[in-house]
Amino acid sequence: MRDERGYGKGEGTEAGKGTEKAKASSESLKQDVIIIGAGFGGLSCAIRLATAGLRVTVLERQEHVGGKLQQIEQGGYHFDRGPSTITMPDAFRSVFDHAGAVMENYVQLYELEPRTRNIFADGTVVDLSRNRGWMKEQIAAYSPQDASRYDAFMDESAALYAEANRHFLGKLLLNPSDKYNLQMLRSLLRVRPTVKLDKLLRRYFNHPHTLAMFGRYATYVGSSPYLSPSIFAMMGHVEAEVGIYGVKGGTYQLIEGMTRLAQEKGVRIQTDIEVHQIVVRQGKVAGVDTDQGFMEAEQVVANGDVLSVNRLLLAPEHRKRMSDSRIAKYEPSISGFVTLAGVRRHYDQLLHHTVFFPEQYEPEFDHIFRDRTMPADPTIYICYSGYSEASMAPAGASNLFILVNAPYLSEAWNWEEQQSRYGEFVLEHLEARGISGLKQSDVLIRYTPQHIERDTLAHQGSIYGISSNSVKQTFMRPGNQSQDVQGLWYVGGTTHPGGGTPIVTLSGQLVGEQLAAELGK
Repeated sequence: MRDERGYGKGEGTEAGKGTEKAKASSESLKQDVIIIGAGFGGLSCAIRLATAGLRVTVLERQEHVGGKLQQIEQGGYHFDRGPSTITMPDAFRSVFDHAGAVMENYVQLYELEPRTRNIFADGTVVDLSRNRGWMKEQIAAYSPQDASRYDAFMDESAALYAEANRHFLGKLLLNPSDKYNLQMLRSLLRVRPTVKLDKLLRRYFNHPHTLAMFGRYATYVGSSPYLSPSIFAMMGHVEAEVGIYGVKGGTYQLIEGMTRLAQEKGVRIQTDIEVHQIVVRQGKVAGVDTDQGFMEAEQVVANGDVLSVNRLLLAPEHRKRMSDSRIAKYEPSISGFVTLAGVRRHYDQLLHHTVFFPEQYEPEFDHIFRDRTMPADPTIYICYSGYSEASMAPAGASNLFILVNAPYLSEAWNWEEQQSRYGEFVLEHLEARGISGLKQSDVLIRYTPQHIERDTLAHQGSIYGISSNSVKQTFMRPGNQSQDVQGLWYVGGTTHPGGGTPIVTLSGQLVGEQLAAELGK
């Protein structure tokens, strides 16, 4: 069976059971908080609010909860379409801890060691590991000089992570005094915001393999290592020493576990319901208009792209500080072109996470951010969760999530014309790297930036909201509280503290905590 459709509202999945289909608004009373969007940020915020005793309803336009993370099951193959690399497990654990629940009763994580396999164009392989000695041995095989600097780099990476944790990740920056104070200034100076990630890496490393391996961390926030600030070098410590984790049963089980906890706390979750407008009266939120009628609420939390929420759900007179002209000035993050392949063979080259690097790394980002076209020689990431759990695919088969970085949507690249051609190109590229037989897959599903925009309303199909290719877009993202509308809040990748699954989850917790305090619960 061969299927090249891009999935729409949850097609082909069984996930999200237990949530309510949309019902007429007359059945619901005024809520303390309505949350638009049931992604990681929305669900974590809902749990925090409901734990504090607030009445919370979550509205999700897709058929199933999860936002960009959806579950696909077809022909005995299980795929997670969306985030696959899970780091910073404490960000998820805090959701359960604050609700008085034991995370392992809802979802189980397991540590991956080695973390990720990096395969370079000349055949060199480096398996990222917590073991610094082994890492230095692998790097020394092609660059003894780089190996000698690995410890120093990892120490700086850990220091950057500690600084980010202390001053940026764990607090809301709602007021000017939160952002512009002596302590924050000192912290910014310590992380050297004007130094690009690639420039910091070159203080330690010279070889293209090492620079690409650690430069790739900029893509975790949808950005370029040649443009984004050096703070993202902290991901070296996060991945190697804090760890990369798999999720038993697939990454979507994180969403399933959070959904179950939310419902146990009394959160009402409605799926397949479209919000048409955030209703504002005298400068304050009054509720939301949906395709099922008006729903009243004291506060509204938007778990979605801040730019899309303002452009699509707020009348222009209610968003003067987020006008169309201002929205156009933000640079969206990278998007992604995904192929889900269910194939009747195993591949010895692959671990749970494997990255195939091109001969030269920098041109990929020129294509994406300068030309807004697909890379001519792309980096290809494969998540093969069946490596860790054989039940994710039929016996003797592999379930492969294949991702290539893509530009955000523009007139420079037409996915209607290019989807099939570029999809074949990716499979041929992998064939040349030893991953053969993909064109004969039992299941072959492609998912483009157009599908991302259609399903999640992500601005221009971006995955992480806005890019972090500048100091301003990294450290001064749109705030979590609307500057135009009283009672409107934002969680997700575009707002503070930034993109990436654990960070988005953290944003939901921070906003939930603040709202619970303001509402006196």
